[in-house]
Amino acid sequence: MNIVFFGTPDFAVPSLERLIIQPAFNVLAVVTQPDKRRGRGNQLVPSPVKATALAHHIPVWQPKSVKKDPDTLNQLQASQADVFVVVAYGQILSSSILEMPKLGCINAHGSILPKYRGAAPIQWSLYHGDRETGITTMQMDAGMDTGPILLEVRTSVSLLENFYDLAARLANLSADLLVETVLKLEQGTIQPIPQDNDQATYAPLIKKSDYELDWSRAAIALHNQVRGFYPNCTTQFRGEAMKLTATLPLGAAYWSELPEDYRALEQDWATLRKQSGTPGEIVAIAKGLGPIVQTGEGLLLIREVQLAGKRPQLGGDFANGSRLVVGDRFTFHRNGIHHTVQLD
Repeated sequence: MNIVFFGTPDFAVPSLERLIIQPAFNVLAVVTQPDKRRGRGNQLVPSPVKATALAHHIPVWQPKSVKKDPDTLNQLQASQADVFVVVAYGQILSSSILEMPKLGCINAHGSILPKYRGAAPIQWSLYHGDRETGITTMQMDAGMDTGPILLEVRTSVSLLENFYDLAARLANLSADLLVETVLKLEQGTIQPIPQDNDQATYAPLIKKSDYELDWSRAAIALHNQVRGFYPNCTTQFRGEAMKLTATLPLGAAYWSELPEDYRALEQDWATLRKQSGTPGEIVAIAKGLGPIVQTGEGLLLIREVQLAGKRPQLGGDFANGSRLVVGDRFTFHRNGIHHTVQLD
């Protein structure tokens, strides 16, 4: 089968690599986003998918707008591909592109559709605390992730997985599922299933304000926000911005899923649970582990932080290095205003 692959980030690389090594497939070309300037030298850097394609001597096309670039459109038409495979490409394909290949366009999406249609399904699934997610392959149509479902694979999500962890697992699941999907599509053994639009939810692009931690929210909600939008969630401490990159919600519902080094907190819980403060206030400091913070509902251990201009550090090191004391507080920052949250 002749394939043109559309993709851009690291998430798409395992899928491309798996298609390349399959004897039944011939990856004719790769379509990816234009190189971007990055780093202090402001040098042009290729996408991970482009780097992979070049390593395998596969032609790469990088239109600024795939719908409007005549050269790319002509190349796609002339390729006479059996199928276009799309994984996290980052541009919308026009109806004319969708109709070019003999078997249409196949997309691997990072959720169990119709949940989390849109640009950031993995992040929003974690944000909402889902304990199961997966990959769906679908036949693309003109809508946003609305095409009929071909195959799906599900996986459980642990309490401590962050976006990077889960995306890496799903990327490999996507690669396996795509190979199976394309083979079965050629064999005519897949029956596409229309999506139930009444069950659809959406995963929009993440905004800068989504990274801001509001300490009046529950501990589990803040924990899910930190891991879902890893490593970018921010708070204010002693007048300076900082990132929280790992947390642990505390309480009976979570002990069984905590790392071994943190199980001592369960033994101290009878004392810890009596501590209280206003949201964002440090109510205890677990020796060697980090500060414990009052939220709008429950206590949250700060497991890892990143101060401005510094490398990430463990919560215990942060507590020692910053000489934290009970009563120190994190504050909420939005629209240039610091907020000290009070419980009602």
